[in-house]
Amino acid sequence: QVQLVESGGGEVQPGGSLRLSCAASASILGMNNMGWFRQPPGNEREPVARIHAEGETTYEDSVKGRFTITRDTAKNTVYLQMNSLKPEDTGVYYCFAVRSSRVYWGQGTQVSVSS
Repeated sequence: QVQLVESGGGEVQPGGSLRLSCAASASILGMNNMGWFRQPPGNEREPVARIHAEGETTYEDSVKGRFTITRDTAKNTVYLQMNSLKPEDTGVYYCFAVRSSRVYWGQGTQVSVSS
């Protein structure tokens, strides 16, 4: 069993920045990949970014160049740096981890971008 705890969400104006954190209860080196999904109001959950075991990163087109996913293996934590935030980035952001074909989810953290 892997527990994931997100933090760092909040309210920000357009153009602002936030950094989300996802702390895992197990070594993230044992994960096949980790990353973030988000769920905008009234919409389905959608992928945002992920980091694979070997360190390769992938992003959805809508966040490329604005968001950066990183990890700190010593702290078993994955981060999502979000810059140049837009109102359409609003939603609940969920951390996920894949280990041995099983997917684990965090409880989610709210990100609101508005003026």
